[in-house]
Parts: sequence; C-alpha cells; structure tokens
Amino acid sequence: MSFTYKLFMFEDDGTIPNNPDLPVILYPGVFKKHPQEIESTFKLNNWRNSWVNGVLDYHHYHSNTHEVLGVRAGSAKLILGGEKGEMIDVNKGDVIVLPAGTGHKKIANSPDFEIVGAYPDGKDYNIQTGMPSERPLVLAEIQQVEVPSTDPVYGNRGQVVDQWS
Repeated sequence: MSFTYKLFMFEDDGTIPNNPDLPVILYPGVFKKHPQEIESTFKLNNWRNSWVNGVLDYHHYHSNTHEVLGVRAGSAKLILGGEKGEMIDVNKGDVIVLPAGTGHKKIANSPDFEIVGAYPDGKDYNIQTGMPSERPLVLAEIQQVEVPSTDPVYGNRGQVVDQWS
C-alpha cells in the first residue's frame, strides 16, 4: 500500500537542534474528508495526551518526545527547522509528524485554524526555545527519545514505521 507523503530533514542550526537522524513526515490531506477523525485515529494508534489549539508563534521544540500535529480546520503557514528551516503551508486534513528536537513556529493562520497535537504513548512534552543554556542537555535527551512502535495515522504501517525504524 502506498501513502502520499513528503519528508524533510533539518540540520542543527546552532539554536534549534532539530533531529540528526529522523525526518519530519508530512501526510498532505490524509484527513481532508474526515478531519473530525484525527484525534480518535491518533489515540487508536497510541499517540495520546492530545490537545486541540493552534501552534505557538515562536520557535520551539520538544526535546523529550516526538509530536504529531493534525490540522482539523483552516490553514496556516508554519516554519519548520528554525530560522533557516522551511516554510510550509498546512491545510485541513494535513498531518505533520515531528521528531524530537524539530523546531516549529506559526507564521500566520486562518481565523478558523485548529490543530490536534499528540505524543507517542501519551508522553508529557517539554517546551524548549533554543536558549544556549538548554545545550548540551537537550542534545543528549533528543538522542534518547525512543522511536515509536506505531505511526499516528497508519498504525503498524506508514512512514514512522518505514522511515524511523
């Protein structure tokens, strides 16, 4: 079975570490017809501790867990990977899987923008902002985050299983 996806790799820019081994996975439009199923699908595939809101409007990352973001409504322009990263447009139904350490920031969004976030095994997440005092602790922490056993969208299949194993 083939899935439409895009992969992005980002290097440590000296502020945002990103992930040296795992790519960001974008599943464009995977929930376009049924965006109300995003959160329940994440939970079914053991990506829990979910929330519904937006994306923070400053560069940040999580050094202690991976994160999945599913666009339930509207659209947004995000920058992934820090200041030197890549701008992407996300729309209703898109899903982004961010490996630990990957910077993300909201640049703009539609008034109805709503996103569902979740974490493998329901892990609690931290928020790091690239302060010099965060290193080298976060670099070691990112390397210790285990690869999830399931993809948040496709369970035992999908790119988390194929690309991150």
